[in-house]
Amino acid sequence: MAERKQDLLSQLADLSEAAIQRLAEAPGADKVLQALKVLADKVDELQRRTKGYEELEQRLAALEKKVSGLGKSSSTAGGSSGSTSKKS
Repeated sequence: MAERKQDLLSQLADLSEAAIQRLAEAPGADKVLQALKVLADKVDELQRRTKGYEELEQRLAALEKKVSGLGKSSSTAGGSSGSTSKKS
């Protein structure tokens, strides 16, 4: 039984090697491989460009908190002086 499995695996390996060779020798294989290489390069470039987005999002969130804090403090100061002048 083990010998039969080994034969089956070696046949499968031979078939896959033959299939890969036929694919490599196909007329359009060069163009496909070049397109895949270009695609891989573009994906790498895209990863490099988007790598810093998480840091930028954190900085933006911190700035938004600061701006909203400034808006609240100025409206509180303006609101208290406006209510004081109405009371007088």
